[in-house]
Amino acid sequence: MGIGFHQNNFFYLAFLLLISSCLHLPTVKPEDHRNINALASSACDFYHGSWVTGSSPFYDTSSCPFIDKEFDCQKNGRPDKLYLSYRWKPTACDLPRFDGLDFLRRFKGKKIMFVGDSLSDNQWQSLTCMLHTAVPQAKYNLETQGSISTFTFPDNGVSVVFNHNVFLVDLVTEKIGRVLKLDSITSGDSWKNAEVLIFNTWHWWVHKGEKQPWDYIEDGGKTYEDMDRLVAFEKGLTTWSKWVDTNINPATTRVFFQGISPTHYAGNDWNEPKGTCKGQTQPVSGPTYPGSSPPAAAVVKNVLRKMSKPVELLDVTTLSQLRKDGHPSVYGNDGVDCSHWCLAGVPDTWNHLLYASIVLNNAGKQ
Repeated sequence: MGIGFHQNNFFYLAFLLLISSCLHLPTVKPEDHRNINALASSACDFYHGSWVTGSSPFYDTSSCPFIDKEFDCQKNGRPDKLYLSYRWKPTACDLPRFDGLDFLRRFKGKKIMFVGDSLSDNQWQSLTCMLHTAVPQAKYNLETQGSISTFTFPDNGVSVVFNHNVFLVDLVTEKIGRVLKLDSITSGDSWKNAEVLIFNTWHWWVHKGEKQPWDYIEDGGKTYEDMDRLVAFEKGLTTWSKWVDTNINPATTRVFFQGISPTHYAGNDWNEPKGTCKGQTQPVSGPTYPGSSPPAAAVVKNVLRKMSKPVELLDVTTLSQLRKDGHPSVYGNDGVDCSHWCLAGVPDTWNHLLYASIVLNNAGKQ
């Protein structure tokens, strides 16, 4: 693969020295590569574990000027900071440390694209901050055209892109109104030239009333005023899966699906019947969440299981359920936001797991 893991030979180290001098980056230590290879040879479930305190956040939000206001909880006046000190600890092993310099070297001249709703935006902004912190003096460009926002490091050609596409399948305006077409994807051409794709969809599928962005659902040539939302979600996700199977070459593109991001509006899920995320300052302790898993998570796994092309699941649902303290709450948009996540915060761990999946998968192939 074009994003394969590099060997520590003389010529590669010489190349890193040259690139480092151009980008003002320190070199990668040989022991880092040995540790990664050793971890790749052992079996470890990264997604089973617990949150432990005593760590620093991946970046200081005050030095990351492109975080959207609704995600910057500290700037919006959140008084507590304990939520910034938690890191994810798998039960059976340690994650390789996130190395933004290594990430940039791996993807020199390449594109990483997030496709999905505002939770994808949450993760995209997190990664741009994590990479910007790794090379704080490096030039960057940030531009938005229509539904696509692109963050680029021009010195090495790495681009991190967000395509705002809440359903993945088509939502079109016709004479009868706005129609959600469960069996149609016409916007996928812009996805084809990325080396890494991270897809996400779910939260908009359950919106109703004034927040519902469509008037009708179309499936198999038939039009419906409504249908079971979980059924509609599975149909739409199946259409996406067929698009991936038809259009993606695994030799050049890695595909991930960002697992279902949970909400924390119902305190009875963590044994606080009258609570929401408002006022929460600590995670649920231990590896087990008292509430049930979102039903959409099972749909995602079922659809991925049937695909012919490899798609890696960032199975962040349970670890994110434990973080009832991680939402903007009243320190984001108007009202109480228990859907999105503070930055710095939980999406940084999603990107840490994305990085670990990339480097360990490549290391294991050597």
